Amino acid sequence: MEANVTLILTAAAMIGCGVYLVLERSLTRVLIGLVLISNAANLLLLVAGGPAGQAPIVGESPTAQMADPLPQALVLTAIVISLAMIAFVLAMAYRSWQLEGHDDVQDDAEDARIRRLAAADAASQGYDLTDGTDDDEVFEEEGR
Repeated sequence: MEANVTLILTAAAMIGCGVYLVLERSLTRVLIGLVLISNAANLLLLVAGGPAGQAPIVGESPTAQMADPLPQALVLTAIVISLAMIAFVLAMAYRSWQLEGHDDVQDDAEDARIRRLAAADAASQGYDLTDGTDDDEVFEEEGR
């Protein structure tokens, strides 16, 4: 079995660009990244299925090379799953646009508090919260 290196490199580049876009804060970029990753996964599944063959039912002889239907079934399933995932992210982006006027994902207040506590305790390498700071003081600093 011989794989097409051009298709493999194309799929790898699409996955790389898709992962980069998924790690962004904008939900539209996340959406485009998910589309790229799902299309690259479909391409890799078809490349892994091998070369095209004869139809599985109608063949010239019993020894003729037949097409493997499993990669086609996996790609069809991947298309349905990616369509549902893309619809969900698109709905989240639309709702975020309606509520806030942008589709950027904001930092959570709890994440910011943990990041500050970890930065203050970075010298101990254990992130132990027994350094004398009280959670109430942290909440007062945040304005809660």
